[in-house]
Amino acid sequence: MSNGFKEAPQNLPQSKADKKPVKAETKKPSFHGHRERLRERFVKGGPDALPDYELLELLLFRSIPRRDTKPIAKALMEQFGSFAEVISAEPSRLTDVKGIGESVANDLKLVQAAALRLSQGSILKKTALHSWSQLIAYCRASMAYKNKEQFRILFLDKKNYLIADEVQSQGTVDHTPVYIREIIHRALEHAASSIILVHNHPSGDVTPSRADIEMTKKIIAAAETLNIVVHDHIIVGRDGHASFRALQLL
Repeated sequence: MSNGFKEAPQNLPQSKADKKPVKAETKKPSFHGHRERLRERFVKGGPDALPDYELLELLLFRSIPRRDTKPIAKALMEQFGSFAEVISAEPSRLTDVKGIGESVANDLKLVQAAALRLSQGSILKKTALHSWSQLIAYCRASMAYKNKEQFRILFLDKKNYLIADEVQSQGTVDHTPVYIREIIHRALEHAASSIILVHNHPSGDVTPSRADIEMTKKIIAAAETLNIVVHDHIIVGRDGHASFRALQLL
């Protein structure tokens, strides 16, 4: 005869309330380890420890946090050729590369702007003629990788300190208009005692053309009438530069 009690069954399953949720282990993407190794190499060895494509890859980490940036960095290098040419490229050309959107292109242009500001700062508090290598580096960083010709004027005071830096005109792949009156007018407005002319050759060949030489002579003649000295005319390209003074063309 039953006394109304039943033996409690052994190994009863736990109720849902008693079960503790098991946290799924999140697996990091395979490229995370690669990122850490790159960062470590950069910290220990500086930028010289990384080739161009890896430095670019490291830069893209912040702009593209959830994707492997190695293929994108390599695609950019294949398209443009070097780190300097990538950050100097026009945004519309950058976004032609798969994986590069408008925000990433803007981040790359920000890096270029910072590099130019740093380069410009190296010549602002020195006489241009006594910081010639920095001046050339600044001009090359500003113009060497453009795909269209630009004509730039550096205005100097009587002690040859840089007063102003202006792009006067931009043209095509092999020509840009030069306005002599405007050059002299701007020099007078800045009270400049001397100027340095700069333009780029997108082809990479920095050899002065006959048109370059003739135009320079006309600018010098116009400047002389107002006691403004033309110190030099510099042509910059991807692989170097040419100085009219060094070539004895002034």
